[in-house]
Amino acid sequence: MSTFKAPRGTYDLIPPASATYLAVREAIAAPLKRSGYGYIETPGFENVELFARGVGESTDIVTKEMYTLTTKGGDELALRPEGTASVLRAALEANLHKAGSLPVKLWYSGSYYRYERPQKGRYRHFSQVGAEAIGAEDPALDAELIVLAHDAYRSLGLRNFRILLNSLGDATCRPVYRAALQEFLRALDLDEDTRRRVEINPLRVLDDKREAVRAQLADAPLLRDYLCEECKAYHAEVRELITARGVDFEDDARLVRGLDYYTRTTFEFVHDGLGSQSAVGGGGRYDGLSEMIGGPALPSVGWALGVDRTVLALEAEGVELNLPAAVSVFAVPLGEEARKVLFGLVGELRTAGVATDFAYGGKGLKAAMKAANRSGARYAIVAGERDLAEDVVQLKDMDSGEQSPVPLTEVVEAVRARLA
Repeated sequence: MSTFKAPRGTYDLIPPASATYLAVREAIAAPLKRSGYGYIETPGFENVELFARGVGESTDIVTKEMYTLTTKGGDELALRPEGTASVLRAALEANLHKAGSLPVKLWYSGSYYRYERPQKGRYRHFSQVGAEAIGAEDPALDAELIVLAHDAYRSLGLRNFRILLNSLGDATCRPVYRAALQEFLRALDLDEDTRRRVEINPLRVLDDKREAVRAQLADAPLLRDYLCEECKAYHAEVRELITARGVDFEDDARLVRGLDYYTRTTFEFVHDGLGSQSAVGGGGRYDGLSEMIGGPALPSVGWALGVDRTVLALEAEGVELNLPAAVSVFAVPLGEEARKVLFGLVGELRTAGVATDFAYGGKGLKAAMKAANRSGARYAIVAGERDLAEDVVQLKDMDSGEQSPVPLTEVVEAVRARLA
C-alpha cells in the first residue's frame, strides 16, 4: 500500500467508475458542440486579482475558499475556484471579441479548487463543464444556454431535476433594491461578519444557509418588486423563449448566485435527491464582468454544470448509463510465434477502429481467458501453433462460448462485421 493518500476533500477517478465521469462530460458538451460553441482551455491558476475583482472580494470564495500561493518571483496566484473569469480573461487577451461577429461562444471542461468543508457532493477539487456566450445582450442567448443544459441532463436520463429562475436586475434598478435591502438587513440580529457583508454586498446575505439568518429573512424585500421596465421585459422574454421550447422552470424570487458578477438572468439546476448539496449546476448573465477585469463592455451569459454532482444525481435516480465496453476484442496467444502474430493483428484491429487488448505477461490459456472475461470483451481471438500452421485463428464469442476458425487475412473484416 502507498505511503501517500489523496489530499482530504479530493478523490481519484479510476476505472470503471471513471468511464461514467467521461460519459457525463461528453453528454454535457455534446449540445454545445452542436450549437456553435468552441472549446477553450485555460491555466489551472491565475492572478489572484482576477478572481478578487470578478468573483467579488466579499464572497466566501475569495475570502475563505481560494487556494493562493506566492511564486519565487513574487507573483500572487490562485488555483482557479471557477471558470468564467478565466475564460473571459483568455478571450479578452486573445482579442476574440474583435475577431468576428459576436457573441463569442466557448465551452470548457476542467478541475476547480475551493477550500471547503468536505462532504458528499462538496469537494476541494471538483470537475465542471461550462459554457460562455460573450459579447451580446440577447434574451435568446440566456434561453439557449438554459435549454442546452436541460437537453444535456435529459440525454443522460435524468428526470428529477428542477430549474430555478430569477432576475437580479441591472445597474439601473439594482441600486434601488440594494438600498431597500440594506435598510431591512440593518435592523436584524446579525453577527459581525454578516453585518459587514450587508454593507459590501447585501444580496450575498440572502444566500446565507444558516437557519438563524434565514429565519429573519422571511419578510426581506424581493428584487422582482424593484425591477425596471427594461429588466422586466428582458426577463419576460427569457421565460417566454424557454417555455416555447417545452422546458419547465420555477420562478424563485429569492434565488441569488454566490458570485458578484451576475446581473439580470440567474438560474440554478437542483436535484432533490442530493440532500443539502442539491445544486448540480447554475449560471446567469454577467454584463459588467468584462469591465471589472479591465476589458471593454461585453454583455455575456454562461453556466457551469458539476460533473461530480451530476454523477451523484444519476446514482440517486438509479440511472445506469449505457457505456460501451472498454474492450471489444481480446487476443490470447498460445506460444511465442502466436504472440508475435497476434500482436500484429491487434495493431491492425486498433487501426480499423476496434477496441482491442492483448494477453500480456506470457499467461497460460486459463489465466488469459480469465483476463479476457474481466476485460468485458465481446470476442476473444485465440491462436496456437496448429492454428498458425493453417493460417487461421479461433474467434470465440464470449457470451455464447461458440468458437470458429477464421482465416488470418479475414479477421479484421470478420470482427467488424460481427460487432456491427
